[in-house]
Amino acid sequence: MPTNVTPAYKKAEEAFRRAREPRERLECLREMMRTIPKHKGTEHLQADIKSRIKQLTEELSAPKKGGRRSGPSHVVRPDGAAQVCLLGPPNAGKSALHARLTGSRTDVAPYPFTTHLPVPGMMPFEDIHFQLVDLPPVTGEFMEPWTVAALQPADAALLVIDVNDPECIEQVPVVISRLAEKKVFLVDHWPGLAGEAEPGPGADNPFRLDLPTLLVANKSDLYPDPAEAETLMELLGLRFPALTVSAETGQGLDRLGPFLFRALEIVRVYTKSPGKPADTDTPFTVRRGDTVLDVANCVHRDIAEGLKFARIWGRTVFDGQQCGPDHPVDDGDVVELHL
Repeated sequence: MPTNVTPAYKKAEEAFRRAREPRERLECLREMMRTIPKHKGTEHLQADIKSRIKQLTEELSAPKKGGRRSGPSHVVRPDGAAQVCLLGPPNAGKSALHARLTGSRTDVAPYPFTTHLPVPGMMPFEDIHFQLVDLPPVTGEFMEPWTVAALQPADAALLVIDVNDPECIEQVPVVISRLAEKKVFLVDHWPGLAGEAEPGPGADNPFRLDLPTLLVANKSDLYPDPAEAETLMELLGLRFPALTVSAETGQGLDRLGPFLFRALEIVRVYTKSPGKPADTDTPFTVRRGDTVLDVANCVHRDIAEGLKFARIWGRTVFDGQQCGPDHPVDDGDVVELHL
């Protein structure tokens, strides 16, 4: 954090940290550039902000009239309860895992680098969906230059490895270090799991991205030893939570949805209109600690701006209890918004 920054800059930086949509992030970056103190101590940060503004502007630029876009989009708009990116070394089975979980038609082949662009897909869990984004592999020799931009909207990462490949002992640290070079850190702390988050180096850098990470030990059907993932974690000195799975047989994949729901503290909220039954087919999803106002923002920004109070049916309130916009919601709540 540069010294002597203004309250306006701090506010813009905090908004940037929370923003997930590329266009919203671009607006925050421009506000950061406008409000940052212009002195020698902030020169590097100013250059970083300018670089990211340029990158996002190009990403969001519309096709020229009568011509084609300069290139394909590398940032996937977040959808569902959370966006989770699949990372890993070549031939770990990321694409096969993605296809199995989401039904996507991503290319699957027994040779490396079959994935060239982000491939989104939706993984169902109960009455919600998680958005899984398959990304190209990361090696010591090559990482797609747009990988960092693609990771910015993500809520978490799956670090997929081939549990039977002896080279994964060398591959995993390479993936972690290559991302860390770009200020993307795979961390073992998840909001819904026990333990405190430990601030890493450069924790106050506005462009540092900490991604809660689950180690997914794939291809367990080839060598079905449930302790293999734990042994690997000990050898690597890592503390990521881990799942042993098989994209081929489906073994262990039923544990992924419950894990993400619990670890990301997903909260489902159902809405209703006065005098009508609740819409229980498609809930809005927020996070533990979010409020009635956050739910209203999910419905529509205009509703949030005009919100006066809500009536709530749920486990922690009596039926139809009137609550203010700052009332925290609980999983399964039914909310009736009043303007």
